[in-house]
Amino acid sequence: MKIISLCPSNTELCTYLGIEGQLIAIDDYSDWPETLQHLPKVGPDLSIDIDHVESLKPDLVLASLSVPGMEKNIEGLKERNIPHIIFNPQSLEDIAKDLLTLGEAMDLKEKAEEQAAKFRDAILQYKNIADKIETKPSLYWEWWPNPLFSPGGVNWLSEISTLAGGYNLFEDVDMASIQVTSEEVQKKDPDHICLAWVGVPLRKVNPALVKKRQGWNDMKAVRNNHIHIMEEPLFCRPSPRLLDGLSILAKTLHPEAYKGMP
Repeated sequence: MKIISLCPSNTELCTYLGIEGQLIAIDDYSDWPETLQHLPKVGPDLSIDIDHVESLKPDLVLASLSVPGMEKNIEGLKERNIPHIIFNPQSLEDIAKDLLTLGEAMDLKEKAEEQAAKFRDAILQYKNIADKIETKPSLYWEWWPNPLFSPGGVNWLSEISTLAGGYNLFEDVDMASIQVTSEEVQKKDPDHICLAWVGVPLRKVNPALVKKRQGWNDMKAVRNNHIHIMEEPLFCRPSPRLLDGLSILAKTLHPEAYKGMP
C-alpha cells in the first residue's frame, strides 16, 4: 500500500509498526526518522496541499486531529474521496489503540498487537517504579511562552509526569491545553519548569526569558535552577517516541529510581 502521513506523530506510528517503507510522502514537519527525509513533502501539518496529496494517488492517507486547525485537511480528503484514517490521541492508551487501528488497516494485526503490548508494558514498568516514589515534585510544563500555554489533565504529558514520579501542576484542569497567567504559575510555585515550546527549535528555547518574568525568580524551580529544556518532538507528539521523553524526564527527576530503565 502507498501511504501518505500528514503529521509527525503518524509518521512515527508507521516507523514503530515497521511500515515506514510504504510511505510515499510526508508532511513538512516529519523530521524523524532521517531515512524518510528524501520523500516528497506535502506541506506543513496545518496547511497540507491536498491537491499534491491527490496527485500522488495514495492508497491510504493518515490524517490527525491532534492539533487544532487540522480539520481542513480532513475536509479536503473527504471532498476528493481519498481513503484516510483520522487519529485523535489524547492519552498513552489512545496511542496504543492507534497502533492497533493502523495495523488492522495494513493487514498487520499481529505485528500491531505485539508493538502495542510492548508499548503498554514499558508504561507499566514506569508506573511500578513511580508508585513507590514517596516525594513527587510538581512540574510546570510550558508549551508556549507568550501567552503562556500549558497542558491540562486531559493530555499525555500529565500521564508522563506521573509515570516519571512527579505531577503536572495543572493536572486538575479537565482540558488538553490551557492558557495560564504568570500569577497562577507563581502561586502554584512548581518544583520544576519544563520548557517544550511547540514548533520552536531547541537552540531557540531560552531559559533566560523565564528568569526575566516578574516575580519568577522567587519560585522554587528558578531558585534551584530546575528549568529544563525538553526536546519538543519527544514530549509534544502523540506517538510511541513519548517513551524516549519519559525516560529523559524520569531520570532527570529521580535518577536513582529509574537508573535501570532504558
